[in-house]
Formats: sequence, structure tokens, C-alpha cells
Amino acid sequence: MWTIIQTVWRPALEMLILTVGIYHALRFVRGTRGAPVVTGFLVLLLAFALVIYLLDLQVLRSLLGAFTAYFVLAVLVIFQPELRRMLAELGNLPLFVTAHEQRENIEVIIQTVERLSDVRIGALIAIEQSINLLEAVESGIAVDCAATPEMLETIFFPNNAIHDGGVIIKGDRIAYAACIFPLTQRQDLNKTLGTRHRAAIGLSEETDAVAVVVSEENGTISYAYKGNFVRGLTAESLRAFLTSVLVTPGRSRNWIGWIKSWTTDRVKPGPIVVQKSDSTTTTTTTGIAK
Repeated sequence: MWTIIQTVWRPALEMLILTVGIYHALRFVRGTRGAPVVTGFLVLLLAFALVIYLLDLQVLRSLLGAFTAYFVLAVLVIFQPELRRMLAELGNLPLFVTAHEQRENIEVIIQTVERLSDVRIGALIAIEQSINLLEAVESGIAVDCAATPEMLETIFFPNNAIHDGGVIIKGDRIAYAACIFPLTQRQDLNKTLGTRHRAAIGLSEETDAVAVVVSEENGTISYAYKGNFVRGLTAESLRAFLTSVLVTPGRSRNWIGWIKSWTTDRVKPGPIVVQKSDSTTTTTTTGIAK
């Protein structure tokens, strides 16, 4: 029995590693410009290999083996942008990001919402954590630039072509703009609650992202996280919350943290909290203006 186990566990481990690797590779390129190329390349390669082995074409089989190294080089050239993005995301893992850098990223958000709130320009900013937000949004325009208050202000400026929708921030970079987030289906919300706020709540119900909202009606700053919506924030209270979620040790944003959050910390609809200026809070589900 032990001999059989020793014989079987290595192929099983190899199959598991290949399955996980292929799954994550396909998941990574899905939704990118390289996705159609990947599909066409795999279909062509599988069809070619199937014909060779079914018809037992020895010459073509040897040529296919000889050109394997060139296929690898072709993959590196064709998918160079996707590979660069993958390496950049590896560099942004919490293992390589210090608390100081995370606090600097938070200050970018704070400065942005303060400026937009003063001039009453609406904004919806989603801070991605362990769950890929592209799986939850319907559309978006790839930006891939450094996250700065000036760039975010430019995106949300009313005359800008991409000011509608939300922005996705990954680490210290703006990944996508003009994103359409899923709206919450909760029936206990006031009918006057704006689309940005409903989109923020909806996104927080489906992912672990933090959604920060600035109302264009009155400049009110709000956030949604795990189905909870807190409105009427000051810059200091928003900074304290973002620090507790994004900087506090133990809040892992890698795949281990994703598994823990999926098994023990599922998103549940929470109450609407209106935070008053005297630092007291009241819980309500009605009577909230946009």
C-alpha cells in the first residue's frame, strides 16, 4: 500500500500544481486586452496537437517539439504587458509594502476627498484589497497611473469624459476609471440615497473593498465596507478608519487572508450609520439625504 501511495502522490501533486497554475493564469488575463490572444493561441495549439496525435504525423510532431522553445519566446513577447502587470502586482503585495507606504496611500485618498468635498464634486473611490474588483464591475477604462490627489481630481472633474462611475485603486496606483459598480438590492434604504452611495454599498456587499464616496449635493464624505455605510465623516475619522483597515497588522490582503475572510467573515448587510459632528453616532435605515 505504501508503495502505491509513493507512486501516486507525485503525479497527483504535479496535476494539482498545473491545475492551480493554469487556473490563476487564465484568471489573471481574463478581462485584459490579451485575453482574446490567449484564447486564440490555446485553441490553435490544441487543434494542431490534436490533429498531429490523431493522425500520427511524425514529422509535424517532431517540429512541434522543436518549436516549443520558440513558443515560450512568443508568449513573452505577446503577453509582455500582462507579465509586467503581474510582476507589478507581486511587488505590491503586503510582504513588500511598508506601513509608511500604506499611510502615504491613505493620505492621497484623504487629500482628494477633502478637496472634492470643499468644491462639492462627486466621487466614488474603491480601494481594492484581496478580491479582484474586475469580477464585480461591469465596465471600466484602464488607467494604470500613479495615484495622486491631482490625478483623482482630474478624473472626477465634471467636464472630464470619464468622470462618471467609480475609480479602482490598487496600492499606490489608479488601475481603472469610469467603472460601473453593482447597486445594492437592499430595500431598507431611503429612496433619496444617491446612485454613488448605492453603488458603494453594493460593491462592499460583494467584495472586501473599501468604497469612499463624496456627495456632489452637499459634499458629505462617506464610506462603505462589508455592507456597512457610514456617512457624515470628517477627514480625521476617515483617516482613522482607513488606517485600521489597511495598515493595522494582521489584516492580510494575500490569498490566505482571502480564504479566512471567505470562511469566517462573509459580507453581511449592515446598518446605515450617520456620524454627527460631535463624534456621536446614531443608527438608522431611513431619512438619509443624498
